[in-house]
Amino acid sequence: MSGPLSGVTVLEMCNTIAGPACGRLLADFGANVIKLEPPEGDSVRQLGDHIDDVSLYAASILRNKRSVAIDLKTREGRELGIALASKVDVLIENNRPGVLERLGFDFEELSQANRGLVLVRISGYGQSGPYSDRPGYGAICEAVGGVRHMTGRPDLPPDRVALATTDYLTSVYAAFGALAALRAREQTGRGQIVDVALYETAFTQMEPVVPAYDKLKIVPSRQGPNLPSMAPNSLYPTRDGKWVLIAANSDRTFHRLAEAMGAPELLGDERFSSIVARGKHENARALDDIIDAWTSGLDAVDAERVVREAGVPSSRVYTIADIWDDPQYAARGMLLDVPHMRLGSIKQIGIVPKLSSTPGSVRFAGPELGADTFEVLRELAEVPEERLRSLASRGVIKAGEDAHGSMRIPEVPEAGTA
Repeated sequence: MSGPLSGVTVLEMCNTIAGPACGRLLADFGANVIKLEPPEGDSVRQLGDHIDDVSLYAASILRNKRSVAIDLKTREGRELGIALASKVDVLIENNRPGVLERLGFDFEELSQANRGLVLVRISGYGQSGPYSDRPGYGAICEAVGGVRHMTGRPDLPPDRVALATTDYLTSVYAAFGALAALRAREQTGRGQIVDVALYETAFTQMEPVVPAYDKLKIVPSRQGPNLPSMAPNSLYPTRDGKWVLIAANSDRTFHRLAEAMGAPELLGDERFSSIVARGKHENARALDDIIDAWTSGLDAVDAERVVREAGVPSSRVYTIADIWDDPQYAARGMLLDVPHMRLGSIKQIGIVPKLSSTPGSVRFAGPELGADTFEVLRELAEVPEERLRSLASRGVIKAGEDAHGSMRIPEVPEAGTA
């Protein structure tokens, strides 16, 4: 292990997206992340596109982690899980409140054996409050958090973003909370609970809306592709059926845009004479119509080039195919070739953020279910070899499979060998 989090051991008892994404962030920066899965595997292994039975999504979100498969519904399985929890620095879980305790993982009891344990709890509505026992996915919590009301066009029902944005935002808050708690542990010697709610992370995006409602009782509505009270800042159609986003937010950049469009007369129009004037709804829509007409006569690449050369922030709306060939992504290492045991290699997203002295890294793709069960239980829980084989034969634990579908039980390395 290398990276700024080298030496930090994390037990990830999570499923689907927010929890595993948090674990992936920590693993990318060197934490030893052990993913504890049920014998059937985390449901994220069923998500996204597959090649044969390999989930391409799981190969990415589970990267840099070791997989341990234990049946926590059995007494022996729970004992093994608790033994692991007593040896780690951070435990991440994203079950509904109460589930962890029913499995025997009570924080107070865990803390008696592991005083410095940091427990990161991710749930829909947090560990307290009248909604705490409700199930909550990211999309549901976007509705509760006010975000869904703000997404889409004003003349249509609220839209869904076709990505797990709230889950990923939650994973960042959870990782930040884990690191803050580890920093506090350096001073106190004690761990603590980090309580992260999906609806609250969604709600943090409403930061400018809160004081405006408090003082002015403004309830903002959906704006479609436009930035409220700011124009031009929207999507504009192009001749080749694509879109370009142009954001001339200041007077100076608007002057440059008007010149680039060959429309200096816009500068003398009172409707467009200032940021305030352009931000009025009727003026903004009139200006959008003018820019629409101009971009519709150009292909997206040409419209972007003309506007960019004028010093106005702009971009085509990229597809994944555009990203694949983009030099900025290549220069910043945002598309990585990662070795994969069965697929040879697989492209994955790069490391964010970039650290100048102690950068993160991708060491390997997501492992097969249970690939590291024996190794981790030997290493952390100090389970003897004979008992491991007995537990595997009875289905309490599961090891990875070989090419023929048989359970692969790694041998104990001889003394003095790696």
